[in-house]
Amino acid sequence: MINRRDLAGLAAAAAIPTNASAMAHAKGRLTAHSLRSIHVPGDIPLNIYLPPGFEITPIRAYPLLLLLHGGGGSEKDLARFADVIDRAIAEGQIAPLVIAMPGARRSLYMDYRDRSEQWETFILQELVPHLRATLPVAATRPRTFLGGWSMGGLGALRLAFKHPETFGAVAAVEPALEPTLAWSEVGPEVKFWRSDEVYAQIFGSPVDAEYWAANNPATIARREPRRLVDLGVYVEVGDQDMLYLAQGVEFLHRVLFDAGVAHEYRLVRGADHVGPSLGPRLADALGFLGRQIEPPAWIDRQVMETRAVMDEQKRAAGLPVAAHDSRRIRRW
Repeated sequence: MINRRDLAGLAAAAAIPTNASAMAHAKGRLTAHSLRSIHVPGDIPLNIYLPPGFEITPIRAYPLLLLLHGGGGSEKDLARFADVIDRAIAEGQIAPLVIAMPGARRSLYMDYRDRSEQWETFILQELVPHLRATLPVAATRPRTFLGGWSMGGLGALRLAFKHPETFGAVAAVEPALEPTLAWSEVGPEVKFWRSDEVYAQIFGSPVDAEYWAANNPATIARREPRRLVDLGVYVEVGDQDMLYLAQGVEFLHRVLFDAGVAHEYRLVRGADHVGPSLGPRLADALGFLGRQIEPPAWIDRQVMETRAVMDEQKRAAGLPVAAHDSRRIRRW
């Protein structure tokens, strides 16, 4: 019987390139560290990716990405994705950046209700300040990002949705989301892969329903969508996901869509929770973050002129014409 640790290993291993051309790009460098925290017991391992050329031009303020591993994984998973990152930089999908991955156990990247472990507080009050103090990375919100897959995708969304003043964008690959706004509606299709013991450890026993809701990305988005309008959001999932995560990710997409919050959503045809699709999907997520670092000139003169013509046709049809706001979904 496969367990979640094995599953996480399969997901990360899938990103290892099998083709020689992937190895031809300039390589970043991985460094291993350990942090002590006043919010989390024990040493916290931390792996950091430094982009090609870092030693040559170390004084620039690189964008910073916190990339969060999946359940049962560890900070070592960053090494398995290093070639995907190298290739994305070499191909211009994303600017050179520094990536940090802490080893967060099965924490869901949360402050436990009993305060015995406070991972969210550690990330915000200790990890991010530490990285900014010890590395030439940006200290500004627009160039500080979150990403992750599975449990890490869930953690990245939660952190970004709760703290949009800290992060400029979030990219979540197959985030482990429940397809509901309320704890009472969480059913066996979720609990078969996230045990009652994990819920009790983190949310209390019995589960504190309001504490769960306050940390559920879909509920946060439903309650306070206006706080998310300046946050770049990317969510994706495979339509064959063996954990049924397509339901949770689609649910979040609908919450964001109905609230008019601009975001990018992908249902990846044929992709499952593990396997060779993970590498290209992470590359796509990095491409989204790359467009947040260096926004493409997609709105040019042709677009503006065509919009003006369409606006006149809308008015002639008796339709309202609202001022354009790229942070919100255009709707009638």
